[in-house]
Amino acid sequence: MDKKQLRNTLLLICAAFIWGTAFVAQSVGSGYMGAYTFLASRSWLACVFLLGMLLVRRAGQKKRGSGLPFWIHGKTLVLGGICCGTALFAASAAQQMGIGTTSTAKAGFMTALYVVLVPVAGVFLGSRPGIKLWCCVAVSVVGLYLLCLAGRDTLSLTGGEWQLLLCALLFTLQILVVNHFSPKLDGIQLSFAQFLMVAVLSTIFMFVFEAPTIDQFRSAAVSIAYCGIMSSGVAFTLQIVAQRDLDPTIASLAMCLESVFSALAGWLILGETLSATELCGCALMFGAIVASQLPEKKRDRT
Repeated sequence: MDKKQLRNTLLLICAAFIWGTAFVAQSVGSGYMGAYTFLASRSWLACVFLLGMLLVRRAGQKKRGSGLPFWIHGKTLVLGGICCGTALFAASAAQQMGIGTTSTAKAGFMTALYVVLVPVAGVFLGSRPGIKLWCCVAVSVVGLYLLCLAGRDTLSLTGGEWQLLLCALLFTLQILVVNHFSPKLDGIQLSFAQFLMVAVLSTIFMFVFEAPTIDQFRSAAVSIAYCGIMSSGVAFTLQIVAQRDLDPTIASLAMCLESVFSALAGWLILGETLSATELCGCALMFGAIVASQLPEKKRDRT
């Protein structure tokens, strides 16, 4: 691996660390305010941060004499923002609700299932996953059982676990929608547009279903700032920069560390612990996630 690949890999690991530790911030924030209120707060803050990035970049373009318009492909950007933002809103709301009722480790590993689900969803779009991927799906299901159901008298998931499973499915949808629009649009502008949509939707739901107060915002200020600026703004920017010249498989493996960092952060900061069975479930799920991203060896035809 050359120096540029190593640098970009380290940048993605930093992004995964931010995303993983953000689960702790989300867990703490859920203790002070409702899911929609927290989501609205972090999303508006992310919009301000990303808009600031766009303005700084625009100033640099003007110095270089660039004649490009500020907003590129406006109609497509609006449509992409609505589609991507709606999917992200649904996924993030389900995640925030689930985090409030379960551990950060479970939240991190269950959310990371989207890494396996994305290629599986590709079946409905005409792709043909190989035997390796279906094995990864089977292993992740076993891991999910050990993490959430082993040792219980009932085989039913809790409300929070169902919400996190729904979150993984919704993030799968969001990734597929982003994959559709991202080649046509500027990455930072698409991110701003989708977070703006999330902010608007979550604000509407906040006032309909919750009763936010100034004290709630004051108590959760640190969590909101970390998730809004670091998780949504900084980590996303690191991802854009790092993935430009990095092998996709290496990028996926680096981002898989998000689930590991969420478990470590929950243990170190919140004092959360997992049983031996739950740890085995985490190990199986992480192994399935990593294996799903490894390239398959092509057999030479004789």
